[in-house]
Amino acid sequence: MNLTALEDQLIRHESMELTVYKDSVGILTIGVGRNLEHVGLRSEAEARYLLRSDILAIKAELDSALPWVKDLDDVRQRCLLNMAFNLGVRGLTNFTRTLRFVSLGQYGDASTEMLLSKWANQVGNRAKELSSMMATGKD
Repeated sequence: MNLTALEDQLIRHESMELTVYKDSVGILTIGVGRNLEHVGLRSEAEARYLLRSDILAIKAELDSALPWVKDLDDVRQRCLLNMAFNLGVRGLTNFTRTLRFVSLGQYGDASTEMLLSKWANQVGNRAKELSSMMATGKD
């Protein structure tokens, strides 16, 4: 069977929507007729595919906003990407003191600043783990 031809036909018939919408009977739907209420995601692999796509988009946005981040070691890059995933890049850029310390290589001070934030109170153990990663450069 020609799956590409079927995909194209289904896109013509169903349309492709990149944001969530309610279908003709009020069911939350996305993509090409993906019923979010009854189908959702079918597998961990599908969820990881979406996650990887989100990570790459956030990384590109972060690289554009703060180009020096890509020069950090892997652990500290992941730390800031994790924060950007949670806060959005715009939200992360509000951590001006933290980011200044990171850019200067003053990771202990950056770690302390992270824990002094409202965000740290909201996310609890996530902030403690990321703060430790920032301070030590280790997972």
